[in-house]
Amino acid sequence: MKTDKFSMGMAIITVASLLCTPAWATGVTVVGLFKDKAIVSIDGGKPRTLSVGQSAGGVKLLAADSGGAQFDIDGSRRNLGMGQSFAGGPATGARPTVSLTADVKGHFAAQGSLNGYPVNFLVDTGATSIAIGAADARRIGLDYKAGQRAGVGTAAGVVPAWRVTFNTVKVGDITVHQVEGMVLETNLGTPLLGMSFLNRMEMKRDGQIMTLTQRY
Repeated sequence: MKTDKFSMGMAIITVASLLCTPAWATGVTVVGLFKDKAIVSIDGGKPRTLSVGQSAGGVKLLAADSGGAQFDIDGSRRNLGMGQSFAGGPATGARPTVSLTADVKGHFAAQGSLNGYPVNFLVDTGATSIAIGAADARRIGLDYKAGQRAGVGTAAGVVPAWRVTFNTVKVGDITVHQVEGMVLETNLGTPLLGMSFLNRMEMKRDGQIMTLTQRY
């Protein structure tokens, strides 16, 4: 398991909910945020300003401030931050999909949650399972020392660790239940999104874009 610390840059997370309908979903990208206003590009078009309550192209702005905005997009509520997108596309299946854009160092970051608590992950295909540090485990209220104890080799030597099971792991619109993980008694830094989660995905990479589609 990799336990090296990575400096995580900002990554744009694109979330596409694929609906069972032949219609195309509307694509939205946030390019500016203000109090009660948002500047958006709809379906790749020229940026335009929406005020709260205003609609355009199937997109209605419900709320906005400098930290983020809430939209009604084709009847579904979506929360998007600066630079984030909701990607439209042919809605031909029911499986949720998340697209991640690499940062300047080539790393893929993903906003998600563990057992309902917000977490910023670093995608790590070399990690056999999701891995978090003890501080993060305590923050989310996980009684990790009730799990099976193990040792994990790191650059600093073997450190104590515990095998745990996360009830829910969420990344974008993807939610997976009963996912194996490890809690390391060390300052891991950024939690690692390892193969215990990624094995349940179809993974495709096209240049700087990694797409995850839930298999089961």
